[in-house]
Amino acid sequence: MQDIRLAIFDWDGTLMDSVGRIVACVQGAARDCELAVPAPSQIRQIIGLSLDVAMSRLFPLSSGSGSGSGSGSGSGSVFDERQIAVLIDRYRHHYLHDATPSPLFSGAGELLHDWRSRGLQLAVATGKSRSGLDRVLDETGLRPLFVTGRGADEARSKPDPLMLEQILNELGLSTRQAVMIGDSVHDMAMAEAIAMPRIGVTWGVDSRDALSRHGPVAVVDSMTALRALL
Repeated sequence: MQDIRLAIFDWDGTLMDSVGRIVACVQGAARDCELAVPAPSQIRQIIGLSLDVAMSRLFPLSSGSGSGSGSGSGSGSVFDERQIAVLIDRYRHHYLHDATPSPLFSGAGELLHDWRSRGLQLAVATGKSRSGLDRVLDETGLRPLFVTGRGADEARSKPDPLMLEQILNELGLSTRQAVMIGDSVHDMAMAEAIAMPRIGVTWGVDSRDALSRHGPVAVVDSMTALRALL
């Protein structure tokens, strides 16, 4: 992979151990809205997607379903959009106040500093919103290491490759000069769609077998193994 000039990282489940916090916050949002609480295994399947897509998949509401005064009023699509918006609002509330730890994975900071010191450019392509991405970059002190990034509200949700295309266009690079690194099949499928090299990591949401179905150049089990690839 000598021609790689840019490493694009997913955030949740790849650099930050935030899966447990995401699960807790989605479940909290469901309880607030008096909806059936999804199991952790269900929530793990939507991590990495934009919140509107994720909530729509987890809570496929229809006219006359759900709780509160909206039930049975108006058209199904209007009700769905309103309920999804409320779910997203409650999720964000919980994420700001939830006490579930979400540290960087061990070795993540060292890897990023090492690659950056050797001239590799770094970027983020995440299911978080821009405000959410900005918040974690500042909280972790990692913002200076990244040349750019895209949140889900600045492009289309994974696995659509638009955010990768935007990053490449901004930096004037080709797909063969970049690599996507992520823990979910959404990350792998996004890069696969534009024939970008991709590396799967197994410490997040999806298994080695699931990641391997998207033709990654490697699937690694540790930050040390990842660091050795570039």
